[in-house]
Amino acid sequence: MSNALGSVARGLVSYVQQRVAGWRTGSRGSQAFLLTVLVALVGGAVGIGMLSQTIVPVTLWFLFLMLGLMLLRFIPLLVLAAVLMGVAYWTSIQTGFAAASRQAALLTLAVAIMLAIHQSSRQRSGLPMALSEAVLSQLRDRLQRQGVVPALPNGWRSESATITAHGPSYAGDFLVADLREGRWLEMALVDVCGKGTSVGPQALQFAGALGGLIGALPPAELMAAANHFLLRQDSDESLATAVHIKVDLVTGDYTITSAGHPPALHWHLGERGWSIDNARGMALGVIDEAEFVPSRGRLRPGEALMFYTDGVIESSGRDLDEGIDWLRDVALRAVDARGFNGMPQRVLKQVPRGDDDRAMLVLERQPLTSPERDADRLRGLGGAR
Repeated sequence: MSNALGSVARGLVSYVQQRVAGWRTGSRGSQAFLLTVLVALVGGAVGIGMLSQTIVPVTLWFLFLMLGLMLLRFIPLLVLAAVLMGVAYWTSIQTGFAAASRQAALLTLAVAIMLAIHQSSRQRSGLPMALSEAVLSQLRDRLQRQGVVPALPNGWRSESATITAHGPSYAGDFLVADLREGRWLEMALVDVCGKGTSVGPQALQFAGALGGLIGALPPAELMAAANHFLLRQDSDESLATAVHIKVDLVTGDYTITSAGHPPALHWHLGERGWSIDNARGMALGVIDEAEFVPSRGRLRPGEALMFYTDGVIESSGRDLDEGIDWLRDVALRAVDARGFNGMPQRVLKQVPRGDDDRAMLVLERQPLTSPERDADRLRGLGGAR
């Protein structure tokens, strides 16, 4: 007997899982099945009310309406709304509601139905609200994983932080990264022009395109391809600034390519300060033949590079040059206080709140330990001979 019950339970669980998987596809068959289930539940609620001779509360139909809004596409939701309105009208008459109370309840339900239908009609994906949000969240999470810097070899460390201006996690600032052969590290910090949640879809789309190109093209060709991608978009607001860095993790040699982005800052160990990098170029999505003038240098042990978006330095009370000077001073004090560990978060917390997203990336080549310094000195002596 217990075996039979276990088999039935497993079969039921498997059936439910199959139906849930079918709903996630958004297919017509799964929507028709779900609509049938909801209508059957509505009929069951009416039947129970009649058998028990109790008044079915109007609030129950609101519950079914909310379930339909979350789980059904537009056409099935219209069918469910018509059923609910008809059932609510019929039950209100059968239960002997006073005319004034019946009219008020039905009017409230009708307004709720119109709002639900309006909201469903605005789902551009054509999917139910819950499924559409889930798909978008999965896409966002997948693209954000592209921005996770791979584990770096010993002696190297990177850290980044982002603060969105309006709360949602769909920011216009994003990072993509790639590490090849354990030696060649490439990262790009991008700021898609726009504010609020409206910039989120553009940033997700651009992050997907750029994430597929980084590491596959040389820096100049990567920026040119990104520029052409934005120019092909229909929107006049498809603009972005970006900074790309390619680093040889063996020698520390790097190339920085900028597309209208605020200048990178280089921490020089001997000078105890941040110097301004001179890479420059046109923002992406402006003109077809954009030019990019890269900068080159070497990151020595104990030094670091810092990249950031304009939301970090822009303020109504100062221009960009003053903002960069402010950042250099704040970052200097941050390093002096606690080093590079946690520096992006500590610096961003000191940025005055504004209406632009803020992002920062720091790449550090950690100081040599005593044995490493001795080995480095011996290699230098060998080269001198």
